[in-house]
Amino acid sequence: MRHRINLRRLGRYGSHRRAMLGNLAASLFIEGSIITTVTRAKELRRVAEKLITKAKSGALTDRRIVIARMPHKVAVTTLFDDIAPRFADRHGGYTRIVKLGSKVGDASPMAVIELVE
Repeated sequence: MRHRINLRRLGRYGSHRRAMLGNLAASLFIEGSIITTVTRAKELRRVAEKLITKAKSGALTDRRIVIARMPHKVAVTTLFDDIAPRFADRHGGYTRIVKLGSKVGDASPMAVIELVE
């Protein structure tokens, strides 16, 4: 049973996992959609939706929090200038995960995660 276990470790220690999810979020915000494994996409959805919610207010404090979680300047400016105004009237559900099938090399389930329009 998974009582009180609410995150996926993804085979990495804490700082490596946070850095990887920050990089995936930056790629998602810059590109609009990325292809990754299903478990990474599900974890990325949690991180990305919280960052978008922070960016919707546009306050300096929230910008500093987002920069601390995702230290990528181009992605932060894209998030605050383009993505947050686009989702101003939406209350959550900013991303979509579509399963693609298995990867050829190791048969891991793949998915595309994208920002909804």
